[in-house]
Amino acid sequence: MTATTQRAASTLPVGAAKRAAVQAMFDRIAPRYDVLNRLLTGGLDQRWRRIALDAIAVGPGDAVLDLACGTGNLAEQAIARGADALGIDFARGMLRGAQRRRVSARFAQADAAALPLPDSSIDAVVCGFALRNFTALPPVFAELARVLTPGGRIALLDVDRPPSRLVAAGHSLYFDRVVPRIGGWLSDRSAYAYLPRSTSYLPAEPALLAMLRDAGFRDVHKRRFLLGAAQLLTARRAGTVR
Repeated sequence: MTATTQRAASTLPVGAAKRAAVQAMFDRIAPRYDVLNRLLTGGLDQRWRRIALDAIAVGPGDAVLDLACGTGNLAEQAIARGADALGIDFARGMLRGAQRRRVSARFAQADAAALPLPDSSIDAVVCGFALRNFTALPPVFAELARVLTPGGRIALLDVDRPPSRLVAAGHSLYFDRVVPRIGGWLSDRSAYAYLPRSTSYLPAEPALLAMLRDAGFRDVHKRRFLLGAAQLLTARRAGTVR
């Protein structure tokens, strides 16, 4: 962790304070969440969602969980592929956004570490840009392993920091300075100041992949997008498909 990242981490909430702050923040930004995502990524966020679904071969008949679903973008794309989708988020404002968009999935408000689902009831889990917002990752990964069928797949998207120093400098100029300014103008200043700082919640790549393996996943892989500005983690739950 760099000195800059350490400073950012030291000013961010943790535990119950983080949960309350993140929930309130996403309730506030829900009305313009999709518009800002498209604008700030040039529409790449939707392309990355499609790639995530492709990577774990989501298709007809799959029972798919869109975890921290926001306004239901991944659930919507999964349904278009013939899957049966359930979206879960702990921010009521986001779920209302999905309802306004008339996404034809089922939705529920719940905590990612305590999913209201039976064991081995889901074929695939997708999650878009939410890992850094969870209070702790190991309990969430353990819960995903619990609800997935043996051999069930996960595709987890999130932001990242480019490994190249030169690319990282340009990325930091945009992500740390331009994004908060645009987000502040068009939506919520504090929320879009939080966005770049929140990357400090994510463990380094070796630790993050190890957490997934420790939770019972195999075939764990990381793929980078946009020279390392975003990442996709894929894996399968250990066990034999019946």
